[in-house]
Formats: sequence, structure tokens, C-alpha cells
Amino acid sequence: MPIIVNLDVMMAKRKISSGELAKKIDITPANLSILKTGKAKAIRFSTLEKLCEILECQPGDLLEWREEE
Repeated sequence: MPIIVNLDVMMAKRKISSGELAKKIDITPANLSILKTGKAKAIRFSTLEKLCEILECQPGDLLEWREEE
């Protein structure tokens, strides 16, 4: 998939655990794991907004496009 999710990178930079982040953005740890691994087919703007708010970042810090090889 050409959309790369860098959520784990940003979480490491902010030193926040999956459980803590899931609680703060009000999603299940399982759904957060799906986002982190790039297996999600979509993300709600409200979830993206909460992620950016808690992690103090921009959407482009979390999502990246790469050309398929």
C-alpha cells in the first residue's frame, strides 16, 4: 500500500504507550494497533484530529505517500 502510517514513530518521539494513547483518543487498543500497523482501510478525520492534538503533530507527520514499486 503506498500510504505509510508513521504513528509508531511519532509515539516513540512523544514517549507515549499504545494503551495511554488509545485511552486519550477514546479508541480501543485493538483499533489503535490496526492503525499503527497500516492495516486500516480508512481513518476518521475526528480520530486523526485527536491523534494530532495528543501527539502535537500534523497529519503529514503521521501519514506518508510512497510510490509503489
